[in-house]
Amino acid sequence: MSNNKLKLTKTHDSCISNHPRLAVVMIHGIASDSSTYDHAIKYLNEQKSLSDIRLVTFDLLGSGKSPKDDSLNYDYKDQLEALHNSIEELKLNVPLVLIGHSLGTFIVTRYADTFKKSVNKLVLISPPVYTEKDLTNPAFEMGIKMFRDAVSIRNRKVLEEKSFNNSMDKIVLNRRNYKVLTELTTPTVMIYGNMDQLIASYNIPRLVKQNSRHITAIQTDGRHGITRDKYTVLGKILEESLNAQTINR
Repeated sequence: MSNNKLKLTKTHDSCISNHPRLAVVMIHGIASDSSTYDHAIKYLNEQKSLSDIRLVTFDLLGSGKSPKDDSLNYDYKDQLEALHNSIEELKLNVPLVLIGHSLGTFIVTRYADTFKKSVNKLVLISPPVYTEKDLTNPAFEMGIKMFRDAVSIRNRKVLEEKSFNNSMDKIVLNRRNYKVLTELTTPTVMIYGNMDQLIASYNIPRLVKQNSRHITAIQTDGRHGITRDKYTVLGKILEESLNAQTINR
């Protein structure tokens, strides 16, 4: 593989048993990095039933240790190209589960839609399920402004970064996102908190009904983050995926 290909920085890569039967790649959310999965990885590594899973995390372009360059657009094209090149470099010979949190759910969903045969399952943690109607609603626009303000309280410089603004405008607020979910053919599980005010959770039951063949949803306690409630559910989903691989052998 040529060194000039756009790639993400890999920040974690482990398998307790050294004999993986399933690969899990985790993609983080906006204004964040892959360290948001640290507690989840620690928990998953403690589960003996999951010892045959290879756990991998990457920092998205413009985040953490991955490339930051104003020549990048930080749109779907850039992020998917970098993610694809990075997954190819893993040289996987086992089924792949992609996990996304928040912004990461958009990217892994679009990846599965683009590379349909490459992904065995999607797990979307705190997925923002915005419809076109939401995106044109003044109240929704006010909510997005409040989110930007909340981000700036933690780090005001983030609002000046091209990676943050383009990720919001070109990915999070992309009008095709909901339609892609309705047409998704990859088995998908959504995990979301009952107090999450960022994801338009009122749309999830309708989406599940529209694509009941491929999407299921599990509600937990909590808000938007990758909390213990969510990663314990994630552990059960991954265990089921491992068991399915055993049956299919």
